[in-house]
Amino acid sequence: MAKTHRYKLQLEWTGNTGTGTSDYRAYTRDHVLHGIGKPNLFLSSDPAFRGDPARYNPEEMLLGALSSCHMLWYLHLCADAGVVVIEYKDNPEGVMIETADGGGRFSEVVLHPEVVVKSAEMIETARSLHAHAHTKCFIANSCNFPVRCENQCTAS
Repeated sequence: MAKTHRYKLQLEWTGNTGTGTSDYRAYTRDHVLHGIGKPNLFLSSDPAFRGDPARYNPEEMLLGALSSCHMLWYLHLCADAGVVVIEYKDNPEGVMIETADGGGRFSEVVLHPEVVVKSAEMIETARSLHAHAHTKCFIANSCNFPVRCENQCTAS
């Protein structure tokens, strides 16, 4: 039987400048994401949609979730396969298409993990494990757009 996991957060809009949403320009897009026992995340919308460029936006959070989930599965699979990862960095990129009605959707996300393993003999296995991690990633499996992985792997 499949296990069910539930997640809870609290999102609080902090952008009321005194008149609420009386006009599209009358409020800020600032909001705070709260998690019990965790630091707050201060968010806004993308600056293209009147957001604060100093805060993360939902689109960046989606990239972060995809990148983080892939990395966590990848490290797990490497540990199981005896591949010793020394360093891991990713520079995920996403493309969002805005539609004529003001909505939009992501058309793709590309992960660019750069992995350093302990020895050259581990490189081939390390590269192949990205595909397996991708099939396991909870977040990528929940997306309705392609998530690709273009990885680099070297030895220390």
